[in-house]
Amino acid sequence: MGGRFDGDQRYAVCGAGPGYGDPMTPRASRATDLAQRLLDAQVAYHLSLLTDDALEATVSQAAEALLDAASEHRLIDLVDRETVTGFVAYLLQTVPGSAAAVSVVQIGTDLVVDGPPEPFPLAAAVDRAQVDALVTQALALTPAIERVLDRFAESPLVGVVASRFMGRIVAEVVQANQAVASRVPGLGPLVSFGTSTASRLKGAADKQFEAIIGDTVGKGGTYAVRRLNRILVDTLRDPTTREAALQVWDHLAVEPVAGFGALASRDEIAALVSAGHELVATATGTPYAARLAEALVDGFFEWFGGYTLVELLDALDLCSADVVDHLALLTPRLVAALRDSGDLERLLRAHLEPFFTSPDVVELLGR
Repeated sequence: MGGRFDGDQRYAVCGAGPGYGDPMTPRASRATDLAQRLLDAQVAYHLSLLTDDALEATVSQAAEALLDAASEHRLIDLVDRETVTGFVAYLLQTVPGSAAAVSVVQIGTDLVVDGPPEPFPLAAAVDRAQVDALVTQALALTPAIERVLDRFAESPLVGVVASRFMGRIVAEVVQANQAVASRVPGLGPLVSFGTSTASRLKGAADKQFEAIIGDTVGKGGTYAVRRLNRILVDTLRDPTTREAALQVWDHLAVEPVAGFGALASRDEIAALVSAGHELVATATGTPYAARLAEALVDGFFEWFGGYTLVELLDALDLCSADVVDHLALLTPRLVAALRDSGDLERLLRAHLEPFFTSPDVVELLGR
């Protein structure tokens, strides 16, 4: 071949030629190498902003910049109402029945059984004046309570229960009167005569008045329910009821807050809480719960949709600076764990690399 070095030989030496694809020119190679070096520098720069010394300032500046930018826009312009509604409905259908929710229920059950780690008097956490206001407002709802109780009279089974309850009360009154009358000369035989006469009417269950009244259904049961409702409503309207409720509070207020483990077993409480959780998980997954969530979201946007993010924080009595400070305190441990494991650098590089290795950037660097 002699010593001549022509074009074909040049391609052969470079390992390219017809059928081998285009060779990487020195300029393209330098551009690729420069892009890689820029990527390394960019990753190192971001990592330097997330070191222990600079992390708090970085998070604070980012949060402040975000709040400042959002302060110029209304919530309704930043967040789509239908998207929020769909997300809330998805959460209601998914979260209550999840494994994590079951674990949270278990944690709550343990707290209910064992009580707080450090017992404290109830009065230290709840103000008596607020309890007074709550009791007063609750007793003011007596007309509404009366209407609800009247609807119970429509149930035959409730009538049976009410009748039996009244029967027990009557029987207890008769027995108490007989016991008192037996100590009064001349009165005991008279009461005994009345009681023995009534006992001839006892039923198969041998419950005397309770059997007579308790087995009554239809109009008798309805009458029993309405009579009990009247007694309850009149009791609620009695001015003494409010004072009695506050006296009960005064008694409970000085008692240390403790768990219910002394009143029921752990298994009993756990079964009750589990049944309640299953009920909630089932109910929140229904379309009716989704409609309620939609109504709540609509109401939220009607009230606060015109607010900016900063105005909403102010309406919630949250200071923007305090929110930023809390974010700065919450972030370091997460970032430190990711940095120490090497995941932070990996995530940064995976996020930035597509830009630096894109054909457009390589072409710019190769010019």
